[in-house]
Amino acid sequence: MRILVIDTCLGACQVGLFDGARRVVAASEAMVRGHQERLAPMAAELMAEAGARFDKLDRIAVTVGPGSFTGLRVGLAFAEGLQLAIGAPLAGIGTLEALAASAGGQGLRAGVIDARRGQVYWQGFDGDRPIAQPEAAPAHDAAQALATCAPQGWRLVGPGASLLAPFGLGEAIELAAPGLQALGRLALAATPSAELRPLYLRAPDAQPIAS
Repeated sequence: MRILVIDTCLGACQVGLFDGARRVVAASEAMVRGHQERLAPMAAELMAEAGARFDKLDRIAVTVGPGSFTGLRVGLAFAEGLQLAIGAPLAGIGTLEALAASAGGQGLRAGVIDARRGQVYWQGFDGDRPIAQPEAAPAHDAAQALATCAPQGWRLVGPGASLLAPFGLGEAIELAAPGLQALGRLALAATPSAELRPLYLRAPDAQPIAS
């Protein structure tokens, strides 16, 4: 099964082509802005490098959030446009799940993203099994919720891991974005959906000015 994986939710623009769980070719470029300009050329370059065709893809997988409001919309719009063009099934991957999976191995893991203003997006897992729903919460509240599940032994993974490090839950692993190998594995296991929705855990900071 040939799967194209797309991730633009956090601090990188990432594309990977997988044959089942085997990574054929992949690219990741660190960026906070500019995903919209870079994503399509990156995907085209990768497919050309692999000698692959978009219309031969068996699945398209894309991270759906939480993350940057602009970034996740860019990735989702590109994936949906490609799906309309070639007809390959489309599947979504949660960003927090992908971060937690990037730690590898089993045991207690939590995806953690800095949501600004003292808050984090977080979700806990025991191996691949979620033991909490994705949430936005103050760092102290997130740490308390994780400690209620297990007081220690966590691997906190993502661009918000350091915010929970002072609470003594376990190892903090700072990652700007999910690992591509983890994304490929989750993409293979994901269930395609007729309609993907971005996962927003709170309203955007920028709000329209009332007239």
